[in-house]
Amino acid sequence: MRKISFVLFAAIAISACNSSGRKAANYQDSIQTAEPQTGEWVNLLADSTMAGWHTYGKGAVGSAWKLKDGELHLDASKKADWQSAGGGDIVTNDEYENFDLKVEWKISRAGNSGIMFYVHEDTTKYKYPWQTGPETQIADNKENEDGKLIKHRAGDLYDLLSIDKEIVNPAGKWNKTEVIANNGSLTILINHEVVLQTTMWDANWNKLISGSKFKEWPGFGTYKKGRIALQDHGADVWFKKVEIKRL
Repeated sequence: MRKISFVLFAAIAISACNSSGRKAANYQDSIQTAEPQTGEWVNLLADSTMAGWHTYGKGAVGSAWKLKDGELHLDASKKADWQSAGGGDIVTNDEYENFDLKVEWKISRAGNSGIMFYVHEDTTKYKYPWQTGPETQIADNKENEDGKLIKHRAGDLYDLLSIDKEIVNPAGKWNKTEVIANNGSLTILINHEVVLQTTMWDANWNKLISGSKFKEWPGFGTYKKGRIALQDHGADVWFKKVEIKRL
């Protein structure tokens, strides 16, 4: 009887261990495969290794992009043509369809940069992310050459539409851009104020593109899912609190 009890006890113990092991494995699996859910804000600069980003058309983020204490700085002190040595435009690994994106940024004196969305990464057709993804402009309006051009000023939907009020802080000061894209409806806020609203992918959208520099690239502004990009335009620029929520 004691022998039978021992065997029974051992069987129960093994079964419990196996059950516990299965639970642990399933829990780990759920961690590894879990993705941010709709309505959940995600900090895109939370990982100090920039693991959620890569250089457009290439591998890891270049050395000119420096992330420290949640603040991302593009060091443009060394040039590579019109961009930065070790820089280049960076894009998210993930693609987004309907989203709310918030980005805080500041630009250097006479600097130029941008935030792009719906970027389609196909380097066999498009060398740069701005050949597919619309851009909300970042610029020093006072001293950058683009700051003198309508539809090229900070906050504008680059070469497509101008913002309806001038509320962008000057070079060296932080600004906040918010882009809300939901089923073709596009709203852009600067420093918490709505400055631009339009509808994408309709006849008027196509007309805007046909009257812009982007008419050279048939895919521009047509993709309804794509990556977020931060631009290297050869100037020092800083980003922080880059957050996104799927809608």
